[in-house]
Amino acid sequence: MTASTSDKPHLLVRNRNFRALFISSTAGIFGNAVASVALPVIAAVELHASDFEVAALAGMTFLPWLLFGLVIGVWVDRLPRRPVMVWSLIVRIAALASLPLAYWSGSLSVALLFIVAFLAGVTSVFFTLADQAMVQQAVTKDELMEGNGLITGSGAAADAAGRSMAGWLTSSAGASNSLLIEVGTSVVSLVAVRRLDVAEIVPDKTEHRIFREMADGMRYTFSTAPLRAILYNAALWNLGGNIAASLIVLLVLRTLNESQVWLGLLLAAASIGGTVGGVTVTALGKRFGSGPLWRWSMVPGVLGYASLLVMTPGWGMLPGLAGMFIMGASVAWNIVIGISFRQRVCPPGMMGRLGAASRTVSWGMLAIAAVAAGVLAEAFGVRTAMLIGIGIALAAPVVAMLGPLRKVQRLEDLDQGPDPVRDERAASIPPR
Repeated sequence: MTASTSDKPHLLVRNRNFRALFISSTAGIFGNAVASVALPVIAAVELHASDFEVAALAGMTFLPWLLFGLVIGVWVDRLPRRPVMVWSLIVRIAALASLPLAYWSGSLSVALLFIVAFLAGVTSVFFTLADQAMVQQAVTKDELMEGNGLITGSGAAADAAGRSMAGWLTSSAGASNSLLIEVGTSVVSLVAVRRLDVAEIVPDKTEHRIFREMADGMRYTFSTAPLRAILYNAALWNLGGNIAASLIVLLVLRTLNESQVWLGLLLAAASIGGTVGGVTVTALGKRFGSGPLWRWSMVPGVLGYASLLVMTPGWGMLPGLAGMFIMGASVAWNIVIGISFRQRVCPPGMMGRLGAASRTVSWGMLAIAAVAAGVLAEAFGVRTAMLIGIGIALAAPVVAMLGPLRKVQRLEDLDQGPDPVRDERAASIPPR
């Protein structure tokens, strides 16, 4: 007799490589959350930067994805991923540590702030693409959804905690000094990554030129109906959803004349929902099927954003809290299933390029959405602009339910390829 699935030790207990990746990801997200609050405060309070400089700073960490994402994806597929992760963390630690040092020495400037933010964004591209490829090689295909769910849920909780702590730290210890938290969490990530012991699958060196390999990655991203459907779903949601998300600050602080406390509660509710979504996705996928869960997940997400439009001052903000919680959970379900499927079907030698191409398309929508939100708010007002964004976001579940995956019960069944991690584990078990 064999032990049932429920009798197995938890994934964090039975898989030391996944445990290292989990610790590294959680620590990194916590530190990034602190920095995402601290950097604009440094610009606005400590350096008295202009409104344009403060706004532009927020885009520095995403700009490398648009400029270098496809190229870095090629490099990540050519190299062993663990050293890529280690060196990206070392460079990140050095870059971030330069800001408190510059502050203490009186040499901190807006230019240095932009350089460090951009460099941190570049290291994030390297680390993120290598990290996803390592998850693929650290767990079996059947463990992917559980593993990604745990990472997503823990990341959402770490993000909420980091943003909450950052507000207190920037006022009590100073914004520049608070960056020492991210330096410390990056060191934790580095220690965890160095403990990885994964038999990496690195393709043989080829004579392909880098632009050809970039094109191969983009072509593979659109090569099958399931991959296209998942990408279109994510891109539409990011475009519409981020229009709404970009206007939450204006809605709460100016339209409703509410305090920053309510704004923080709304954002925290979304992060808590993401935590719940991440830890429940595996069970829900088994109960209802990953296909239906993926197709319907964005419907409650759209309703969650729509709840913001019925908010009124005071206790009338409660529908928004519930809606943001639901939205966070639904997005987590969708992301975990989509990422797990791509990791499941993608050849290890293509994982970096697939991740880069997917993010260039879907995360590129985030930049477009931010600009569109401002234009729409100026032209039609905040509420109408949010309604337009919600209408665009609604196209995401519609495309999912009418697309090529509309009748698929389990996305895992679409994959008929071998499982290198499972085969390696089986080979390591001595015969009886």
